[in-house]
Amino acid sequence: MERSPIRALRLALATARRLSTASSLVPAPDKAHVAVKDSRPLYRRLSALGGAKGGSVARALNKWVREGKTVTSPELIKYVKDLRKYRQYHNAIEVVDWMVNTKGMNLSITNHAIYLDLVSKVKGIESAELYFSSLPVAFKKQQTYGALLNCYCNEKMAEKVIPLYETMKKLDLVSNNLVQNNMMAFYMKLGQPEKVQKQFKEMKSENIAPDNFSYCVLMNSYASQGDIDSVDEVVQEMEEASDITLTWSAYSTLAGIYNVAGLFEKAEAALKKLEQLIDSQRSTGNLAEVNRVWKSLKTTFPKLTNMSYLIMLQALTKLDDLDSIERCFKEWESVHVAYDVRLMNLMIGAYLKKDMVKEAESLQAEASNRVEQFDFKTAELFIDYHLKKQEMGSALKWVKEASSQVKQDKWKLNGDHVKLFLKNYKEAKDVKGAEEFCGILKQFNRLDSRAYDSLIRTYDAAGEKEPSLCQRVKADQIVLSSKAKKLLNNISKT
Repeated sequence: MERSPIRALRLALATARRLSTASSLVPAPDKAHVAVKDSRPLYRRLSALGGAKGGSVARALNKWVREGKTVTSPELIKYVKDLRKYRQYHNAIEVVDWMVNTKGMNLSITNHAIYLDLVSKVKGIESAELYFSSLPVAFKKQQTYGALLNCYCNEKMAEKVIPLYETMKKLDLVSNNLVQNNMMAFYMKLGQPEKVQKQFKEMKSENIAPDNFSYCVLMNSYASQGDIDSVDEVVQEMEEASDITLTWSAYSTLAGIYNVAGLFEKAEAALKKLEQLIDSQRSTGNLAEVNRVWKSLKTTFPKLTNMSYLIMLQALTKLDDLDSIERCFKEWESVHVAYDVRLMNLMIGAYLKKDMVKEAESLQAEASNRVEQFDFKTAELFIDYHLKKQEMGSALKWVKEASSQVKQDKWKLNGDHVKLFLKNYKEAKDVKGAEEFCGILKQFNRLDSRAYDSLIRTYDAAGEKEPSLCQRVKADQIVLSSKAKKLLNNISKT
C-alpha cells in the first residue's frame, strides 16, 4: 500500500524523535531559550566572549564590579547554566572560579555537581575525579556522586561505573530515578539490554518511581531483542499507572519501535496520540508546512541513523523552530556513532539565522575536535552570514581559514560570495580590503577581469592612486573594458 505524505511524515518523525539512550545526573541546564537580545547585560558580555580563554571572563566580571554594578550568586549560576547549554564550557568554568576565588562565594552541593561536570568537559575525567576527591565529606552527596557517575557513563567506563554505583548503593544514594535512568542508558550503550531490564526491576523493588525516560529505555531494551509483546506490556503498565503521565517522548519512542518492526498500523495509532499531545501543548507546529517538506521523501527510515536526524532537522529548519531544532540536535549528539558535519551545519545555520553568532562559533569550535577534516560548507555558512551583514573582516577571516585548508582543487569560493565581497569593498571604498581579497582570489586562480574591474573602481571611488596596478593587469593578462582602462590610466598616474 502506498503511504500518504502525512503517514510518511509521521513515521519519519517517530524515528527521528525517539529518545536517546543517554541520561544525565547533572542538574539540567535551563530549558528557556536565551535570545540574542538578552535582557541581562552581564550575560551578554560573558556570552560575547565566545571561545576566548585565559582570564577573559574574570576581566569582564571585574570590570562589571568596577562599574559599581552588583551580581548575586544565583544570577551567576544561572549564567553558568546558560553558558553550558551553549557549550561555552571554558567560560562557564571561569565564572565559577571567579565566584569562589575572587568573591569568596560558596557553592551548594548542586553547584559542585555542575562544576564537576564542567571540569570533566574542559579538563577530562581524571581532573573530575580529583575534584570529587577534594570535596569535603559533607559535599559528597547524591548530586556530586551522580555527576561523577554520569561522567563515567558518558565515556562507557564500565570498570568505573559499576564500582561507583555499588558504593552509592552502600551509601543509600541511588534512590533517585536519575541515577537509575543513567545506569539503564549506560547498559543500552554497551548493548546489554538484559541488564536494563534487571535494573528496572531493581528500581521498582526499591520503590523508586520510574518516569517516562525509564519506560522509554525499557521499551527500547525489549525492542532491541525483538520482543514486541514485552513492549506492549510496558505500554499497558504506563497507561494504567496512576502516578505517571505519558508524554510525547513515550509515544514517539513507541511509534519508532513499531515502525522498525513493520507494525505500521500500531505506529500510526501511537503517532495519532503523539499529535494530540503536541497539539494540546503547543500551537507552533505547522503540519501543512512540514508535509510540504516531507512530500519529496519516498521512504521512511526504520533506524535512528544520521540520515534520519538529518531529515528531521531539515524539516524543523523549515518550520524555523529553534527550540525543537536544538532538542533534536542534542539528542543526536548523545547517540550518534559517527559525527556527521551535515547535522552540525544545519544547527549552525539555525543559530546564524537568529543572529546567534557566538553559539554558532562555539559549536563549530567544539566540533572541530571531532572531525578529521575541515568542512568548507561550515566556512561558507559563516561567510554568507557575515557578507549579508556587511561584516567584511569576519567574512574574510573565514575565507582565509578555508583557503588555508585547501588541498589542490578541493574547494573554490562561491561565485555569489565573490560578487558580494567585491561589491561591498567598492561601496565602502575599502581599497585595503579589496586588495587583500584579490590576493586570495589570485591564490585560487580566480583573479579575472571582473575582479580587476571592481578593484579599479574601488580605487577610483576612494580617490586613491596605485602606479603598480597597470603593470599587474598586464602581468596577469587581463582584458579590461574600455571604461575600466580609462579609470586604470587615471589611477596609475603618479
